[in-house]
Amino acid sequence: MPKLALCLLLASTVGAQDLLVFHERAEAPREQLVRYLNAIGQRQLAARAAEVARLSSVEEVEKRKKVVREKILKLLGGLPEYRGPLNVKQYGTLDRGDYRIEKIVYESLPGFYVPANVYVPARGRGPFPAVLMPVGHGVDGKAGSRQIAVGLATKGFLALAYDPLGQGERMQYYDPDLRESKVGGPTTEHSHANGHTLLIGDNVARYRLWDGMRGIDYLLTRPDVDGARIGCTGCSGGGTLTTYISALDDRVKAAAPSCYINSWEELLKGPGPQDAEQSFPNFLSEGLNIADYVELFAPKPWLIASTIEDFFPLEGARQAYEEARRVYGLYKAEDRLAWYVGPGGHGTPQPSREAIYGWFLRWLKNGEGVAAEPAIPPEDPANLLVTPTGQVADSLGGETVFTLNKKRAADLIPPKRPLDRARLAADILELAAIQAQPGGPAPRVTSHRQFRRTGYNLEVVSLDVEPGLRLPGLVLVPDGKGPRAAVLAVDSRSKDALAAPGGDLEDLARAGYVVFLVQPRGMSETPQPARSSFLGDSSLPLRAMVVGKNLVGMRVEDIFQAVDYLVTRPEVDRSRIAGFGQGAVAMALLHAAVLDQRLGRLVLQDCLVSYRSAVDRPVHRGLYEVAILGVVRRYDVAELVEALRPREVTFLNPVDALGRPMKVDGGRVRGRRDSLSQYLPTGARGGAVAPIR
Repeated sequence: MPKLALCLLLASTVGAQDLLVFHERAEAPREQLVRYLNAIGQRQLAARAAEVARLSSVEEVEKRKKVVREKILKLLGGLPEYRGPLNVKQYGTLDRGDYRIEKIVYESLPGFYVPANVYVPARGRGPFPAVLMPVGHGVDGKAGSRQIAVGLATKGFLALAYDPLGQGERMQYYDPDLRESKVGGPTTEHSHANGHTLLIGDNVARYRLWDGMRGIDYLLTRPDVDGARIGCTGCSGGGTLTTYISALDDRVKAAAPSCYINSWEELLKGPGPQDAEQSFPNFLSEGLNIADYVELFAPKPWLIASTIEDFFPLEGARQAYEEARRVYGLYKAEDRLAWYVGPGGHGTPQPSREAIYGWFLRWLKNGEGVAAEPAIPPEDPANLLVTPTGQVADSLGGETVFTLNKKRAADLIPPKRPLDRARLAADILELAAIQAQPGGPAPRVTSHRQFRRTGYNLEVVSLDVEPGLRLPGLVLVPDGKGPRAAVLAVDSRSKDALAAPGGDLEDLARAGYVVFLVQPRGMSETPQPARSSFLGDSSLPLRAMVVGKNLVGMRVEDIFQAVDYLVTRPEVDRSRIAGFGQGAVAMALLHAAVLDQRLGRLVLQDCLVSYRSAVDRPVHRGLYEVAILGVVRRYDVAELVEALRPREVTFLNPVDALGRPMKVDGGRVRGRRDSLSQYLPTGARGGAVAPIR
């Protein structure tokens, strides 16, 4: 038992601040977890940097490039195999004197329509060098890259500017009544679409990358394009796509991504994970960094374009450049790698555009032409729309990432098999990256203060679960002699609400339970403002995933240690420990109970009851906090519930991936309740600790 640091206080003196363990923002649970994950990532990056530093020949670089390429493709979920017809449709032409703009739609996959503008030089004779132009995260899509496209066309390049999914005319969650996305802007659309793909083990980038590769397929069908002189450029999200496409498609001969190339060393310290398409699970744990894309391209010409005031750290771009320059040096091709830093913030100002023109003139036109940008008159973005309504969704219909992923899931998800508890436990350990086992030594616990309330004592504690990670908690011990049945509670709501007189915790304590509320890592002690985004908190789960961790899995490990502590208390009957979980952390409790037989009956409130529901329905809410990479290919919630039998699982207000009430297989379902204790009779028992093999 921990020694009390403070004396008992009267209940009337208890305020919300008295229940807190962490009063400084720097020590808040989220900040602790960010530092913890960053430290893991930095160690992985240091190991990778040492490996790259040992490269001393072209042969060694080529060997590493093969491994890196295979890893990236695996993290993407592979690329689509379809190479069927593009089914190009023409939607008119705009004559602009020195160039013309052809408006087309091609299909990167059957029914997956890509609207594009083709900027064709009016002067000179083809075949012309061509530049593929994926664009950044703007609602205007391809119209946002018009200045560069025009500049290239006036200099003798054919430019293909297309709408990446979620942008321009390709909203994936389009509402025809509102004429806008149901879920948010382009960044949200990308990360939202990734929620579906993540559950089957893919990343949405596989589709975004494929759109660009099929764009090159289209360029090669044109007699006015020289297929041996293909370049690629884009800014921000377009810089991301330029990087991916150029690194993985050998047909690209010169690349110029803008405002993307960086290092994960600096990203972890600065803005952190951005779009889900830029944050592949296991990217750092697999020994990768952004410079690997540049090095895959070596020794072909690559320009890194940055801006001095970009939110992407300039130091990260410098690190990537310096590392890649050494690799290019092994090829004796230092002149084929350059770093240009333009003025201003995130974007491609005129000096940066002219640096890009100069790069392509040098490497795709033998240096013929001048880089200075001509005066470019404005253009109404509406003129550049391709489809009749300005949106693929109501002009052409067709596929979305959601519908493609749903079909792919039907092929990848195996038929339901008889329950194999050992296999299920192994799957949970692997997919959720769980390394701990239940039944270990009790963690170090600090008792901060204790209060007396009618019928029970309330104790504020913290658990040291890993170096740098302390979990806040509350222990409620009812009057009378033990040992007693206990409830381990994990709850997404704030401590002051849970510990309020008449609340859930007091209800359980007055019913005779020892109650231990623990808040697994990353959970706030205080009320947080409601998130308006459908994504919820996606940054923290993505930060965990890139270093090979999983938020659900880490919280499972926290629950193991909470039980390890609970069974040491003399008031607790260790054979009668039930669990209560609410919200996202209820999913961690359910997983933990499958692996830890000391947990008996479970009550889960507002818990997702089907991962498959997020694959089968287009819109989800807060999915990342419970998401596990590839989970639906191995198991779903129904299998977890089945594995707990004969232990009972009661769902209170079970929800689907959008947070709507839903039926559940296996466990009992309840709606509203007056008392939590009615679902946790003292006869609910756990069992002996089962080692995990």
